[in-house]
Amino acid sequence: MVENLILNKKLQINQIDKIKINILNKDKINNKVIIERNKKNYDINGEIFDGEVLLDYMMEGVEKNGLSKILDNFNSTIKIKINKTHLDKVSYLNNTIAKIIFKKNDIVNLDLTSAFSNKKKLRLTINTNDDNEKITTLFSSKAEPLVKKYKFIKGFEEGSLDFYSIKKDNSSSSNLKIYDFKLNELPALTKILTLASLQGIADILTGEGIRFSDFEMSFSNEDKLMTIHEIYAIGPAISILMEGYVVRKKLVSLKGTLVPATTINKFISSIPLFGKILVGKKTGEGVFGVSFKIKGPPKDLKTTVNPIKTLTPRFITRTLEKIKKN
Repeated sequence: MVENLILNKKLQINQIDKIKINILNKDKINNKVIIERNKKNYDINGEIFDGEVLLDYMMEGVEKNGLSKILDNFNSTIKIKINKTHLDKVSYLNNTIAKIIFKKNDIVNLDLTSAFSNKKKLRLTINTNDDNEKITTLFSSKAEPLVKKYKFIKGFEEGSLDFYSIKKDNSSSSNLKIYDFKLNELPALTKILTLASLQGIADILTGEGIRFSDFEMSFSNEDKLMTIHEIYAIGPAISILMEGYVVRKKLVSLKGTLVPATTINKFISSIPLFGKILVGKKTGEGVFGVSFKIKGPPKDLKTTVNPIKTLTPRFITRTLEKIKKN
């Protein structure tokens, strides 16, 4: 049901007095939402809502001019109150409350709070400062429904997520942290472990999973290019440090270092005898880990692996920082 819908000559929405939605979508989620105009602002209230679009916004950002295609110079505040918001067919949020301020179709401020069924919290904020920088923060004490959005990761379990981003014009700088999670399958990582003859760890990854205590990713985006300045992950089985870039839907280029936990433990126990740590007591003794490269179109990635006997200073520094912090 729609009341008093006014469109401009370009068929963009200029005003709506009321929309009542009661629709069963393709995922068999029965959306029950009412949108009402309150002077120049809008209230959205509902029992059930499929929040997949909201999840896309949190994880990837909306299309630059997406709202401009359907709205006519939208300058309003939207208040939202939804009892149950689905993130997928299984996961959902309870009591989602949000306030969104639009200026010229653009979100300049947003504050959203909600909770999962196990009372774990989620909060999303967007604030625009005096320099016209858009600052986004997202914290979720349940990371799994958000990480599952990335199709190349399978079997992700547990964990909490912390995301921070600053965006101006078409460029952004971001930091993503995930804590205390388990990964059951990641094809590229499994291939690296297999090529490096670390078959035991590879078997764990495709079986009961590998646990990580910390994952941190620092990256920037401009148009279709994502530059990954650093990804560092540490866990009881392995630690990984890598960097590279991704051209959306065209090319992935990553390089890094992977070191088994036994090497990290040996390294820590040997401090401060750096000579013995890095090259061993005898020439040719042991292999500390592997360096790797992953490159190619997203659906046809090529992986190369080389054994290493020397840990880079950067890897050592990052590992000690994490251990000290923990």
